[in-house]
Amino acid sequence: MDLEKQIKAIDEMGNDHVGSSSDTPLRPDAFDLSDIEKISLIKKDIKNILQTLGMDLTDDSLKGTPTRVAKMFVQEIFNGLHPDNRPKASTFKNKYKYGEMLVEKNITLYSTCEHHLLPIVGKAHIAYISNGTVVGLSKMNRIVDYYAKRPQVQERLTLQIVKELQEILNTKDVACVIDAKHLCVNSRGIRDIDSSTVTSEFGGKFKEIEVRREFLDYIKLDTEF
Repeated sequence: MDLEKQIKAIDEMGNDHVGSSSDTPLRPDAFDLSDIEKISLIKKDIKNILQTLGMDLTDDSLKGTPTRVAKMFVQEIFNGLHPDNRPKASTFKNKYKYGEMLVEKNITLYSTCEHHLLPIVGKAHIAYISNGTVVGLSKMNRIVDYYAKRPQVQERLTLQIVKELQEILNTKDVACVIDAKHLCVNSRGIRDIDSSTVTSEFGGKFKEIEVRREFLDYIKLDTEF
C-alpha cells in the first residue's frame, strides 16, 4: 500500500482504538539494544523529522532538540516499556485484619497515546480488598506510573494496572477507574477541549453492584486539604 492510501485508511479509521491484547505489543528483540544505542538511533530519526519539516537545526534553540527528545523517549516517558523498571512489590501480611476495601484515589497519571504520540493526562483511582496481603501505598502509584510510561491506549492501561495488583496481592478483588484527557482529541482532530475518557475494570467482589457502588462513592468524596 502506497503512502497516500495509508494516510486515507488512517483518516477513515479516525481515533478508533484498534483492539489488541492487554499486553503491550512488543517485538521479541525489543531490548536487544542498550538505552544509549536506542538514544543514538532515535536522535538521528528526530533530526531527520525536523529537517524534513524545514527547521534550522543550527539555531541555538533547536540544535539540542534531537538529543533531548531521544533521551526523553527512552529514559523518561517510555521507560515503562522495559521490564527492569517494573516496581518491586512491597507486600505485607494484613496483621491488623483490616477487611474493608482500601482506596487510593486521584493518582496523577501521565501517559502517551500510541496512535498519535500525544499526551494522556488524568487521574487513576484504585481499590482492593485484602485477601491476607496488603501493599505499600506508594507502590500503587508506582504501578500506575510504570504502565503509563509507554505508548498506550487507556483501556489497556486500566487492565494492566488491575492485573498487576491482582498478581501482587493474590486476589481478584481489585478495581481501577481512570478519567483522562487525550490531547489527540483535545488539541487536534475534533479539538474538543472539554471531553475526557473514563475506563474501568472491576475484578472479583467489585463485580457485585453494592461493592462497586461503595468504591465509586469513595471516589466522589471531597478530600481536599
